[in-house]
Amino acid sequence: MLHELSIADLGVIESARIELGPGLTCVTGETGAGKTMVLTGLGLILGAKSVPATVRAGADEALAEAVLDIPAGSDAAARLDDAGVRLDDDGTVIVARTVGATTRSRTVVGGRTVPQALLADIAGDLVTVHGQSDQVRLRSSARQRDTLDAHGGQRHQTVLDAYRDAWHTWVEAAGALSRMEEGAQAERAEVARLRDDLAAVDALAPEPGEDGRLEAEVRVLENAEAVRTGAAGAHELIAGDQELTVVAAIEAARRALADAARHDDRLAEYERRLADFSYGASDIATELASYLDGLDADPGRLDEVHGRRSDLAGLMRRLGVPDLDGVLAYADNARPLVAADDDWDATLEARREAERRARAARDDAADALHTSRAAVATALAASVDGELERLAMADAKVRIEVAPTEPAAHGADVVAFTLASHPGAPHRPIAEAASGGELSRIMLAIEVSLAAAGDDVPRTFVFDEVDAGVGGKAAIAVGNRLAELARTHQVMVVTHLAQVASFADTHVVVQKTTDGAVTRAQVARVDGDARVEEIARLLSGQEDSSTARAHALELLEASRVAR
Repeated sequence: MLHELSIADLGVIESARIELGPGLTCVTGETGAGKTMVLTGLGLILGAKSVPATVRAGADEALAEAVLDIPAGSDAAARLDDAGVRLDDDGTVIVARTVGATTRSRTVVGGRTVPQALLADIAGDLVTVHGQSDQVRLRSSARQRDTLDAHGGQRHQTVLDAYRDAWHTWVEAAGALSRMEEGAQAERAEVARLRDDLAAVDALAPEPGEDGRLEAEVRVLENAEAVRTGAAGAHELIAGDQELTVVAAIEAARRALADAARHDDRLAEYERRLADFSYGASDIATELASYLDGLDADPGRLDEVHGRRSDLAGLMRRLGVPDLDGVLAYADNARPLVAADDDWDATLEARREAERRARAARDDAADALHTSRAAVATALAASVDGELERLAMADAKVRIEVAPTEPAAHGADVVAFTLASHPGAPHRPIAEAASGGELSRIMLAIEVSLAAAGDDVPRTFVFDEVDAGVGGKAAIAVGNRLAELARTHQVMVVTHLAQVASFADTHVVVQKTTDGAVTRAQVARVDGDARVEEIARLLSGQEDSSTARAHALELLEASRVAR
């Protein structure tokens, strides 16, 4: 429920605060007085797109602020909690929207900045707004289908969800099959190329890091004489045939220290370390000897290494990769594709079978949805007929036709609302059979039926001139029905009709004033004599007319009796 709405610097409204209680709230005022700005402010609270042009001339920004009830355990409460918004102890939250004339707009819920989309999302669960544009949307088959589905309740929603799941499963299966069938020739040609490339890779059998090892080996082989000379010279100096070598010198020093260490234990550590040096030098000499033997083992190795590197480079050029790692990665990616091609026929048949099963499940779900929609259509049409009888359209009969069509994301049905405006008249599409006033009452009848079929959680309904084109007894009937709806829900109505306004529990008037230079709108709640004057003005345009005042008092008294 909306507890209050505050507006500042929005259109002609400089500052206004409206307290909204339970029941029926009617907003009236002269044409152009600023009632639209009240609805614009409310729209901002409900997440509507901000329009800088609505900021009052001379102001930097406009503000709309409201106090909203958020039912505990609701989806709206969960989404706010996810966004880090904490509700007050009484379950309310303050929502504020600022619209900058030249700066960015902001959305604040519970003191926390949130995206506009979040506000629109939660508001849609709490407040239902209907304006004259809804009459246009009711002319759409898609809108009529959505309206019918909304009346079905949780059981129908379960059937609808099952169809949507079946539809998406079929779409995925059909897409997979189509891609395989339509791209079969090109895809299999590509796989054939990959198969040839894999054969070339497997023929060479490259190993990870092989290119680096080959490059290092080439450097050695190309400088073999210098390498051999250096290694041989080092071996000769360390442990060769010369009288004085590194090993001999270290060993002589070690023995000298060993003799001295018999007299001074402190020299034993030095003797041990020299022994380590001697062992290390001997190991190096042994390894150098082995290295030199290897250099002499295969004098044709350089040509062999050059040939291997050339083969690997050619493979890289063929595959279009920069190095050996790219070759190995290419092969890893190609192998599963080639393996899948080996099972192409089996895979194609499996996808065809999957599409057949998904299509059958989709069609079964479509049949179930059609049956459910037909039952909901009968119930909704009966409910709307009952409401129309109470709205001074007792002779009008609504029929909701659910005809089969090709399956789509929404189902396999075309939904059409038709109206027979009087006995004996043929049923025709509502857009053709109903006048503006009748369409307004049909919209109200549908909304009341949807509210009656919904859950027990009170909602807020906002009607923008839903009584357009209505007058006389029909206007009284509309006001009476809105008042009845307001017994279980909060209802806000923008109206020009005294008959509707007379049923209000809270009556708000928007008045425009000007000093010749600046035009402002004032928004105030009226009671007592001020309310009688406003009802009289709505009736005759002359709030001082004694006849109009008498009629206003009569309407107010009649509305109390009716309730």
